[in-house]
Amino acid sequence: MKPVHEQVIMITGATDGLGRGIAMKLAGQGAELLLHGRSNERGEQTMAAIREKYPDARLRFYRADLARLSEVQSLAEEVKRNHDRLDVLVNNAGVYLDERMVSADGYELVFQVNYLSHVLLTRLLLPLLKAAAPSRIVNVASAGQAALDFDDLMLERSYSGSSSYQRSKLAQIMFTIDLAGELRGEGITVSALHPSTFMPTKMVVGRFPPSSSVEDGVAATVRLAVAPELEGITGSYFNVQREERAHRQAYDEAARRRLAEITNRLLA
Repeated sequence: MKPVHEQVIMITGATDGLGRGIAMKLAGQGAELLLHGRSNERGEQTMAAIREKYPDARLRFYRADLARLSEVQSLAEEVKRNHDRLDVLVNNAGVYLDERMVSADGYELVFQVNYLSHVLLTRLLLPLLKAAAPSRIVNVASAGQAALDFDDLMLERSYSGSSSYQRSKLAQIMFTIDLAGELRGEGITVSALHPSTFMPTKMVVGRFPPSSSVEDGVAATVRLAVAPELEGITGSYFNVQREERAHRQAYDEAARRRLAEITNRLLA
């Protein structure tokens, strides 16, 4: 890949927590950054904080609510209008909800934001990633993974915050493996990672006692995004900085095929 200072990198969920930390780190390395968030105000605050530390940082903010697939489509269209290549896509945005909610599109909200929206965004941005090849896609998943129940994928019968989150993260990893196979030989690698356990982000604080730092997660994610030693590594799941096996369902081809068929139908 190109040196980091020559790369264009997009980060979803870049205005808070891990995403903001990743943006700060990559800005310090000179990358041109496309920062996504739900709030224009927080986007401006994030860019101001980065520029305070790195006055010459090249930044552009894109607002979109991933709970609305129409806004995901608009986001991708705007990025493609403004850029002719994308070296790295970091799919980081995510939510954890204690009570079941439904998106504007009628889907269970955690499943849509953490998984469906990023599948759609990734596929819409593939032309830019192909134009920049060799390029990378990094899906920020979790060590918390639970098997998908295809008879209750939207958790209408039984819901808990942990189950919805863990299933959405396993779905991300299953997508990672399938997309890596689909893109093999095209110069685009696709990987997923658990960045660190219980970092003190707003998703964790008040629910779980923090046990690692945001800096730990930033280091693991940035490594997967730009480290030269990971050139060509694709279809892999990393637990922080160590390659590991994900939940066994991730390697079930029939389950992945069923998820892909449902996903294509939901996004049609």
